[in-house]
Amino acid sequence: MTENTKPAPAEIRAFRVENPKMRERDIAAQLKISEAALVAAEVGISATRIDGSALKLLERVAELGEVMALSRNESAVHEKIGVYENINAGPHAAIVLGDNIDLRIFPGRWAHGFAVSKKDGEQERLSLQYFDKAGDAVHKIHLRPTSNVEAYHAIVRDLKLDDQSQEFVAEQATKANDENGDVSRDELRDHWSRLTDTHEFFGMLRKLKIGRQAAVRTVGDDYAWKLDNGAAAEMMHASVKAGLPIMCFVANNGIVQIHSGPIFNVQPMGPWINVLDETFHLHLRQDHIAETWAVRKPTKDGHVTSLEAYDANGEMIIQFFGKRKEGFDERTDWRDIVENLPRAAASVAA
Repeated sequence: MTENTKPAPAEIRAFRVENPKMRERDIAAQLKISEAALVAAEVGISATRIDGSALKLLERVAELGEVMALSRNESAVHEKIGVYENINAGPHAAIVLGDNIDLRIFPGRWAHGFAVSKKDGEQERLSLQYFDKAGDAVHKIHLRPTSNVEAYHAIVRDLKLDDQSQEFVAEQATKANDENGDVSRDELRDHWSRLTDTHEFFGMLRKLKIGRQAAVRTVGDDYAWKLDNGAAAEMMHASVKAGLPIMCFVANNGIVQIHSGPIFNVQPMGPWINVLDETFHLHLRQDHIAETWAVRKPTKDGHVTSLEAYDANGEMIIQFFGKRKEGFDERTDWRDIVENLPRAAASVAA
């Protein structure tokens, strides 16, 4: 293997054997391959290629019973234990609206699927893993002790592809730029002030051709103000202390995964800040946070406040809200927590 060639599947497997304690994502980074290429190298050994369609998965996934749903991006891992229920699937968007597993899915971004079996001592760990065209992980489903293993094997059998190649060819990912557009601050503020629902925000950005981070940097500190980059961790500790139910969103190219409810056990570990609760695990790389913002959006029920953390590329890592019901005002205790978080020492120039 030279610097300009990708390792062959056998070389990938050999590297894994030589580095048994290295995380899969770190192995992929070290070998300069996608995570999907890492999994594909095990096809016929511990992995099976299956149809990568989100819609075909959603037709069957409830049969598995209780599982762990995992969605992540480069800097945050969001894990929820529960069942897939209240599924509403369409070709452009799908929703899973269960008590614990709450997802917004973009099926067009899903491309590759694998069923993976791993030995952990005497125990066999089963999962379904999905990736986008570039080979980046979109969503993973890990079976639990009470999951329906027979249903898992039936799903794998029915969705198994004829192509069981160990080679993986990635397509170049296309990411939207954080456009600045030609919009003035006055025009942005005018549109922002007329929002009546948080779900209108993305449409406003698209209409004005401005990226999310550019918008929060531009709009003015009555709508968005910059926080210290330790604010997310401080907010978590404050929410635990107050018994405050929050909403936590982690997204990637093909999915948004949401937690709604209180959090109880917040623990730092190295660069990570973690939530280690019974049915919710969150792992957030604080050293990846380049900017943190508190953001106010007008709605018909009064303004709604979020905390948003961005990485050095301007991608949003994670977003938090206070849990609220449609038609009701935002909780004052959530506002108090966010409004009292430490602000950044120096603000970004408009």
